[in-house]
Amino acid sequence: MTANAPITQDVLTLPRKLPEGGKINLVGLTRDQLRDTLIAHGTPEKQAKMRVGQIWQWIYQWGKRDFAEMTNLAKAYRADLDEHFEIAIPEVVSKQVSTDGTRKYLVRIAGGHEVEVVYIPEEGRGTLCISSQVGCTLTCSFCHTGTQKLVRNLTAAEIVGQIMMARDDLDEWPVPGAPKDETRLLSNIVLMGMGEPLYNFENVRDAMKIAMDPEGISLSRRRITLSTSGVVPEIARTAEEIGCLLAVSFHATTDEVRDKLVPINKRWNIEALLEALRAYPRLTNSERITFEYVMLNGVNDSDEDAHRLVELIEGIPAKVNLIPFNEWPGSPYTRSSNNRIHAFANIIYQAGYASPIRTPRGEDILAACGQLKSATERARKSRKQIEAEAGLNP
Repeated sequence: MTANAPITQDVLTLPRKLPEGGKINLVGLTRDQLRDTLIAHGTPEKQAKMRVGQIWQWIYQWGKRDFAEMTNLAKAYRADLDEHFEIAIPEVVSKQVSTDGTRKYLVRIAGGHEVEVVYIPEEGRGTLCISSQVGCTLTCSFCHTGTQKLVRNLTAAEIVGQIMMARDDLDEWPVPGAPKDETRLLSNIVLMGMGEPLYNFENVRDAMKIAMDPEGISLSRRRITLSTSGVVPEIARTAEEIGCLLAVSFHATTDEVRDKLVPINKRWNIEALLEALRAYPRLTNSERITFEYVMLNGVNDSDEDAHRLVELIEGIPAKVNLIPFNEWPGSPYTRSSNNRIHAFANIIYQAGYASPIRTPRGEDILAACGQLKSATERARKSRKQIEAEAGLNP
């Protein structure tokens, strides 16, 4: 496959149905689930805990997919594992590489569905942006991903499998017995790809627990950021059961504007969202909540908006990520001017909050924020249709 392979042509999207009586995939199982599964298929209960530890390390520390390579297990046991189980991750359909080094993968999951995953290399770190749903339940009017309907939630295996797929591509699995290399090409995870992670809470939680497990991929909880549009009831659960950092797709300073940009606001408005966020840092003792704010020309980018934003987040340990709008074919908005973005950032900075302006990455391959939309679902809609759905024309 060439680095610049085009996004695949449309494929037939089938409902998710795994073959009857197929092998059980061990990827995505929690340690307890893995133990129960091994016991159910003949592993003696007394040995199960040890076997879980061994198999876990082979899968998540060394990146092995073949039971035959698990050399600290007896040959007969390996053959038995191979008969009942598999170690399967999403299949890479295509990979595109941007001029800035950003990689966008189109991966196929069970049922023929496709999702997009983006790797962003930066000085001293590498961030993988992963998806939690096929399509999205939300219909945020500025987001290309949001113009497609939700197909289904991803399983824990399909979520953690995206991390494993990227480590394959980066050739970043350590070699048993080799000196430990502390530099990580894939050092950070952001749940900012396709979908709303908190509408798929259990699968996201289990996948992140696997990613954080010290005997495997071993990412610190502070290197994982979950981005939500504001599913208020699940915010406290995120703190208690995952404990990662939180980013919020905020994007507006009045309910009237946010209702249009982020329609989930009609269910949980700005006041309800901020109340949940005020409790979050105390629950996890994490440093700051990131408020994501996409800069839309003439919509949410005035000085008044900046001052209102400062008032709203008062008392919350926060930073405000300003995101120049990434235009996509048929988008109903345009990007704020650089001068306007800098003036907005300055007001927030003067109030004592970090206000970095995100450098758009991978724009040439539609890999930037809000541009992810799998080839199978890439809608051929007119600007008028999109504007109508976004409530922007009568």
